[in-house]
Amino acid sequence: MRTLRGTWMAAIVATLAAVAVLPTSAQADDDGGLPGVAASTETPALYGDDAGGNADADDPAIWRNAANPDASLVIGTAKEGGLRVYDLAGKEVQSIPAPPAPTPDDKPGRFNNVDLVSGFPLPTGRADVAVVTDRGRDHLRIYRVDPSGDQPLKDITAPDAPLVFSKTQEEVNQQTTPYGLATWTDKATGRSYAVASQRSRTRLALLELRATSTGTVTYQQVRTYDLPSSFTLPNGQSWTPCLDPGDLPQVEGMVVDPANNVLYAGQEDVGIWRMPATLGSTPKLIDKVREYGVPATYDEATEECTPGTDPGYGGKHLSADVEGLTILDQGSGSGYLLASSQGDNTFAAYDREVDEGNAYESGFRITTGTVDGSEECDGAAVLNAPLGSRYPNGLLMVQDGHNTPDETGADGEPRDNTNFKFVDLGKLTNAMDGDG
Repeated sequence: MRTLRGTWMAAIVATLAAVAVLPTSAQADDDGGLPGVAASTETPALYGDDAGGNADADDPAIWRNAANPDASLVIGTAKEGGLRVYDLAGKEVQSIPAPPAPTPDDKPGRFNNVDLVSGFPLPTGRADVAVVTDRGRDHLRIYRVDPSGDQPLKDITAPDAPLVFSKTQEEVNQQTTPYGLATWTDKATGRSYAVASQRSRTRLALLELRATSTGTVTYQQVRTYDLPSSFTLPNGQSWTPCLDPGDLPQVEGMVVDPANNVLYAGQEDVGIWRMPATLGSTPKLIDKVREYGVPATYDEATEECTPGTDPGYGGKHLSADVEGLTILDQGSGSGYLLASSQGDNTFAAYDREVDEGNAYESGFRITTGTVDGSEECDGAAVLNAPLGSRYPNGLLMVQDGHNTPDETGADGEPRDNTNFKFVDLGKLTNAMDGDG
């Protein structure tokens, strides 16, 4: 999520940002032009003010109803607004509030990222579950997916589920809590896991999900891994991204490729890491943001970072923040790793095959069609499977961090306005292949 600490990047990507507002289907970037794909529909706007319940769209997940694909669902986090569940027409079918604060002096629940586990073993049988990082309360929350009723998600989090990163409520209130999330199931053992990143830190935690005898779900930490916070540049100098005082370069966007249990983690101001989903060995940085290595100075008066001269060590395809990561599975281990390049409103596609080195393949933009496109995208999810009559070729869901039209509140000030966009996967793959 972009914050004031990220404003220093504007000077570096000003040209790209200007290009991003052009309504053409092939807009120029450093690679000579990216195809644009129009969103087909959208969810209702969420408003991040008191009148809107401080709801802020962040991360989506797509649940496929195998028995009735037309009745498939999209689950989206709304931070202090909790969870939203939508049908394939973009209509809200359920709203789940985040947990309240334990006391008036504590932090309320704040749902940041969501992912799905298929066929999780419960005492009553296997079920699909949605796992959510509760950044406000330092927990994972788990919801059973049951489409038979009017309320398709049911909270089955164990009441005694442990804190993820904190030891006390005082630490919880400091909010260095669960942020990004990826779930996966080990095919060899059948055990299911979540990898959670820590807000404002570089730490990742591997958590095993466990059913209880009462039908609830808890989790236990297996291990943690700390990504680097500073980097040695080719000129021998040490570089650390310029952030708010006390913060380290955090990870949010994450995804596990189930073909090989490989985790991809987007360190927002650095780039994309590849490592075993078990967090058991040294990671590899497969691509860097353009701003990698750029020196900057934090100005306490403006609470902004002023960039220095770019030494030219950054990548070509991502502008910080690197955000939502998702796997486009095309079968037999082929397909793409998709990444949101939040700084220039684009998406990058990398070869999914590890043996090929996750080479950059192409990119695209979500542009205006019957609805507006996607800007400053935080989260994304893709499913390459038939989803009924609306999306027979599959679906890409993306968060829109600047939904339009703009609205003003009763005080005359602009309201934070976010939502989720639906993109026909068939149109996207055609555009990426040059057929759109």
